[in-house]
Amino acid sequence: MPNFQRPTSMPVHKYGQYEQVDIPDRTWPGKRVTAAPRWLSTDLRDGNQALIDPMSPARKREMFDLLVRMGYKEIEVGFPASGETDFAFVRSIIEEGAIPDDVTISVLTQAREELIERTVQSLKGAKRATVHLYNATAPTFREIVFRGSKEQIKQIAIDGTQHVIDYAEKILGPETTFGYQYSPEIFTDTELDFALEVCEAVMEVYKPGPGREIILNLPATVERSTPSTHADRFEWMHRNLSNRAYVCLSVHPHNDRGTAVAAAELALMAGADRIEGCLFGQGERTGNVDLVTLGMNLFSQGVDPQIDFSDIDEIRRTAEYCNQMEVHPRHPYAGDLVYTSFSGSHQDAIKKGFEAMGARAEAAGKSVDDIEWAVPYLPIDPKDVGRSYEAVIRVNSQSGKGGIAYVLKNDHKLDLPRRMQIEFSKIIQAKTDAEGGEVTPKEIWSVFQDEYLPNAENPWGRIQVKAGQSTTDTDGVDTLTVSADVDGEATVLTGTGNGPISAFFDALQAVGIDARLLDYQEHTMSEGASAQAASYIECAIGDKVLWGIGIDANTTRASLKAVVSAVNRSAR
Repeated sequence: MPNFQRPTSMPVHKYGQYEQVDIPDRTWPGKRVTAAPRWLSTDLRDGNQALIDPMSPARKREMFDLLVRMGYKEIEVGFPASGETDFAFVRSIIEEGAIPDDVTISVLTQAREELIERTVQSLKGAKRATVHLYNATAPTFREIVFRGSKEQIKQIAIDGTQHVIDYAEKILGPETTFGYQYSPEIFTDTELDFALEVCEAVMEVYKPGPGREIILNLPATVERSTPSTHADRFEWMHRNLSNRAYVCLSVHPHNDRGTAVAAAELALMAGADRIEGCLFGQGERTGNVDLVTLGMNLFSQGVDPQIDFSDIDEIRRTAEYCNQMEVHPRHPYAGDLVYTSFSGSHQDAIKKGFEAMGARAEAAGKSVDDIEWAVPYLPIDPKDVGRSYEAVIRVNSQSGKGGIAYVLKNDHKLDLPRRMQIEFSKIIQAKTDAEGGEVTPKEIWSVFQDEYLPNAENPWGRIQVKAGQSTTDTDGVDTLTVSADVDGEATVLTGTGNGPISAFFDALQAVGIDARLLDYQEHTMSEGASAQAASYIECAIGDKVLWGIGIDANTTRASLKAVVSAVNRSAR
């Protein structure tokens, strides 16, 4: 095939390529994530610092309580040395007893002694707490921002770690289970051998061992490389770190290339133990990695994320309130439109998928919830995250018969025959073409009623049936007598045939209506003695072929109503 792409005038010469990792025997491509990692939410720190309007204390508390309810056991709650607001919030959740015994709070600090002291002071009285120290190790920061040598940068990390240890011993009592986390910033821009050297120097001071874990967080604060390169870097560190049994290797991806979720997942395959991120990818620039998408990706593969997403709309509403930012309607798993199909072919496949699920469950003697989920275009069952099926299929000018039929079956228990689906879809298509936009389920039902179901409130058509009686003689011939209004006059229609429907067609001949039965289908709309029945009848009436529907607790009356529906439509 010819390549019609042409070079642009964009200044691509300004940008260098990312460094590849020499690891030819990499093992991560053959791995799978089969268990949830440790999670840390940094919504209250990294997420909050990126807001146009940072969270008030009330919004911070709302977010913290949400994270606890969802099941997060490690929560970064602020940068207490940055100002009184963050310091006061950390003190409030400690002093008010808001932190469950099994939840560890984490606080961030730069590697300056006075900031470290203030940070540790904020944790006094906490049951479980981690100090997270970072310093810049990447060449750009070393050479441009701090103008320090590698040795000087490494010494900052060493001294900072010692200050954390000293102040923790001085300030925190035995009631606090204390932890330490170190981040070489930005790990993904730092030479691998130097990143390892700094981490080893930090561990030499902290001395991790049995009962004394260290968290080494390797941030992609600005995402510059492919997820595969990110995984290579993690596998290299995973292989080369000493004391690996006592190291929690943590991932902190940002989303500048739009691949933070993939980078996090591949890092887990490469040996990482823990992921730091924010709900819905909140954070600086393009955001931190999205904890909701990561957790739900595990769920969709049958892996328990150990975080509760069962009411995803409540999670979204709370996050939107706290962040004062909306979640995009196309956001994975949580957006308003992510379980919705407008395309006709998609809608038809979804409808058939639900029907197949029901048939498989019935054949297995199980509930639909107890068999493996397999519905086209729906990677998970929306019901599992608190969504109803009402929005799964929405109808616009791109929709077809499948979507419209799904709405009628799901909302009104009407399982239209295929040819009737085609007939009604053309009516809806004409409406969408004329008016544009979306047709809601309520509007679909209104159009359906107006088209097929004349009633006392909407008594259109030539015929309104009032009552009928059928008898069968010894030869099997049915005689049907029907009281009806025909063209506004009270009339008694009488006919004979090999069944009530045949007899009714015969009776219609007396008022000049030549109708012939082409197809007949019926089904109950629910279980029980009082269940309604729906009858669908396709008729040839003169030179028209039309469907009618009747709904009644009595199947014979439902059938007669279906004939009347088709006959009345022929005269509209």
